Amino acid sequence: MYMNNFEYLAPKTPGEAFEVVSRLGSKARILAGGTDLLVLMKDKIISPEYLIDINNIEEFKGIKYEPGKGMEIGATTKIAEIQYSEIVKEKYPALAHAAGELGSSQVRHMGTIGGNSCNASPSGETPTPLVAYGATVVVSSAAGEREMPLEAFIQGVRKIDLKEGEILTKFKLPEPSPKLVAKYAYMGARDANEIDCVNMAVALELEADKKTVKSVKLVMGSVFIKPLVSTAVPALLTGQKFSDELAAKAAEAAQGEAKPITDIRASEEYRREIVGVLARRLLKEAFAAAQEV
Repeated sequence: MYMNNFEYLAPKTPGEAFEVVSRLGSKARILAGGTDLLVLMKDKIISPEYLIDINNIEEFKGIKYEPGKGMEIGATTKIAEIQYSEIVKEKYPALAHAAGELGSSQVRHMGTIGGNSCNASPSGETPTPLVAYGATVVVSSAAGEREMPLEAFIQGVRKIDLKEGEILTKFKLPEPSPKLVAKYAYMGARDANEIDCVNMAVALELEADKKTVKSVKLVMGSVFIKPLVSTAVPALLTGQKFSDELAAKAAEAAQGEAKPITDIRASEEYRREIVGVLARRLLKEAFAAAQEV
């Protein structure tokens, strides 16, 4: 299927990008990886008059890590670069794991981390661990910058907090505690382009006794209109000595918080069951790993 005609623009600096995005407004769409956008255009679901390719802008790409401060990832950084980055694997392994599970190799070498969040699909892979790590996003325009938690930026299905004239330019991840362990998992058939029916990330830290939960964050994907951060799991586990029984109660609580739907990939009932399975598994895995650090 052919796309409708459009004009292609490729600014080379942030200033040029902000100017053209502001000037063209709703007539234009930003092109980063294009793995979702171009499909929508071929299917004529959207037909922008202009495509603004921001891949040539060096300031919007790359991985930068500063010890004690954390990491910045440019919005046009390819998913494959995150998957294979040694510093990401060392400091934010759940993010590297999720990046490696996204689509096919071709998609990972084309798709960008910014696009995976801007697409705002409930089943997006990287937003789940990013939220678990406490990531924020920076959106920029000629007028300046705004920074907000990723879970606030993603507002719902295909809905993000991006005002006219703004571009998502980078992600910021805080320096993780040396004792923090994070795990990621998904459930769903994995062929090249399969979409997860549930994905989940858990970040957990223990007290010095290696038994008591100091902090825990559980984030669910594909069970709500955006990444869903559990409030029940930390309420149950924080300050408590970890046990299989307590993990089972926390998993049941997560199931109660999930708001899944039935679609072609899975039923509501199956998704809710999988939430329990993944929560028990990841909490146990994170606890075991946290005892070793």
